[in-house]
Amino acid sequence: MFDRPGLAARLCAQRLLGAVIEKNSSLDGLTDNNSGNAQYLALEPRDRSLVRAILGTSLRNRGTIEQTIRRLLDRPLPENAHSLKHLLHVATAQILYLSVPDHSAVDLAVTAADNDPRNRKYAGLVNAILRRIVRSKEKILAHAAKTDQAANNVPAWFNEMLIAAYGEEKAAKILQMQTYEPPIDLTVKGDPKHWAEVLNGTVLPNGSVRLGSFEGSLTDLQGFEDGEWWVQDMAASLPARLMGDLKGKKVADLCAAPGGKTAQLALAGADVTALDLSANRLKRLQGNFDRLKLPVKTHQTNLMDYEPEELFDAVLLDAPCSSTGTVRRHPDVPWTKTPDDLAKLATVQANLLARAVDFVKPGGIIVFSNCSLDPKEGEDVARAALKNPALEACPITPQDCEGIENLIIDEGFLRSTPADMPHENPQLAGMDGFFAARFRKKST
Repeated sequence: MFDRPGLAARLCAQRLLGAVIEKNSSLDGLTDNNSGNAQYLALEPRDRSLVRAILGTSLRNRGTIEQTIRRLLDRPLPENAHSLKHLLHVATAQILYLSVPDHSAVDLAVTAADNDPRNRKYAGLVNAILRRIVRSKEKILAHAAKTDQAANNVPAWFNEMLIAAYGEEKAAKILQMQTYEPPIDLTVKGDPKHWAEVLNGTVLPNGSVRLGSFEGSLTDLQGFEDGEWWVQDMAASLPARLMGDLKGKKVADLCAAPGGKTAQLALAGADVTALDLSANRLKRLQGNFDRLKLPVKTHQTNLMDYEPEELFDAVLLDAPCSSTGTVRRHPDVPWTKTPDDLAKLATVQANLLARAVDFVKPGGIIVFSNCSLDPKEGEDVARAALKNPALEACPITPQDCEGIENLIIDEGFLRSTPADMPHENPQLAGMDGFFAARFRKKST
């Protein structure tokens, strides 16, 4: 049955969707081109791209897809029919949202059902439901847009967290942005205007370049091989910009991989030491720096055990977090995390921030950041850190964030969300959710 073109990719997408929903497996891990799922690695590059597109679309629109299928069923599917449900989700995502021929999506789904002993008796049902979706596609999409089903595309806990943190109106805007593929932002070494012209992009207020539509691979774009730019969301570039003049200063990036912020620090003229718990991640970081031709020292260590030979002038702690702010890029996050996970991660962040203070000279700067949307991992951790008698606040000012001053919140913290920086084209709007706070180690 695997001889049919495209079938292996659909079966893989079905399998990986099940791994995300049922086992809380990370989509990045499953689709890693070196260590990912074996079924995924067996595919050709073109089919891998299709699998990623199907999975991203299925997760971004999960509620709409689920409601569409339920409305067309005469009676609910058995509770334990997980494989069948994933099969239907994968096929419906293609029909409603991807430029895949409808007949191909239907026929391959029916073939997959017919060749699976668990789903064989439902092959006729799969055929009937999917053909009805094909006939009603425009009505289904119009209904989804009219009824604003974005809140149904994520688990209830995620929606409730956003409402508690930002209120119903902004929470709804964040969730609406989650349904769109995110833009690609670049941090460039040289003049942003030049690279925006070369790459058909737009210069953002912080100096990042946001790409328009393009075909092919990023690695084929001008400037990649010469190390003139690297991919980094606009929001992810903000914390490193809060550290002031770094020329000639000794700076540590404490959780450095994959290295975008590390590169910013090196580009700013700092003497950078990149630390990370994972030797493999540091190896990848060093590979990136070989391309970028930027100097960096790396050190694999557990920060709780680390003892620097000499204190640093400044440290950046982009702490491990739930990654809920990157939901546009990683739509599996709401399905692979729980409120308990967020609470545990907040404790880890608080411990790492307390430890980071020990690495800095008196009078030195500490920037704490992460890509979580939950204040428990951001604002609450920063406020608690100020109880440390060795720390004082160093509020972020409008001069630090020219053009995006609206991201500065109470207490001089910085907070971005996917709903910030609107654009008439939603696929060119927004940014990742990020939090950042700046501290100074007291001299006495």
